[in-house]
Amino acid sequence: MREILGRRRKLLFRRGGRSALLGAALHCATEWQWPVLPGVGIRSAGRQPAGARLGLGERTGRRCSCPDPDCVVPGAHPFDPGLLAATTDARMVRWWWANRPDAPIVLATGGRAPCAVSLPAVAGARALAALDHFGVRLGPVVATPTRWSLLVSPYDLAELGELLHSQEWVPSSLRFHGEGGYVVLPPSQIGAGRVRWERPPASPKLSTSFEQGGPSSSAAPWLPKVGTIVDALVMASTSTPDGGSRLTY
Repeated sequence: MREILGRRRKLLFRRGGRSALLGAALHCATEWQWPVLPGVGIRSAGRQPAGARLGLGERTGRRCSCPDPDCVVPGAHPFDPGLLAATTDARMVRWWWANRPDAPIVLATGGRAPCAVSLPAVAGARALAALDHFGVRLGPVVATPTRWSLLVSPYDLAELGELLHSQEWVPSSLRFHGEGGYVVLPPSQIGAGRVRWERPPASPKLSTSFEQGGPSSSAAPWLPKVGTIVDALVMASTSTPDGGSRLTY
């Protein structure tokens, strides 16, 4: 009897953990009207060679579920369905995560959805410190162990082109996620590790209920314009070792 109860508790715990992804995907899609879809996810790489277990080879036993054995963003991209399938339809979101409860949440950027600018994690921390110092209000910031993504209001290529043209040099590690792009959202698990909120979303009325764990507003989170943050991001990427020329995923 104790063994059966223990198994039930484990099953309920797993269901609870998996439902967090479905709940987050539904909230993004229905409350904030952010188009989402399931990411490809990760899988176990199987038994590793002795050298890998000793730290002489690969450091991870997880690989991307896509067909590419050398995928550089394991688990952190769309595959099947493709990016164009992103939706705000609750029935579709429920169906996806009912069939793939561990799938990462992918936000399709651009259009009416948020855009984003991402950079290596060390440079991202430096950029946020600089923006805070100057009193620049920030929107949601998504963090993985290797990259941070700052969500911004939608921009088009013309606006982005003018901003980048005014810069003397734009580091290759700085990436812009606009129309046709995507960002993985919390609480996803990808090859690089856990995806989390470095800065949680806040309502347009500067509500702090989301940060404090209370009921969040149904209005979409406030987003800054890309022009208010791009200078600090370029400077942080340029001044951080390996943050300017190396494209770190």
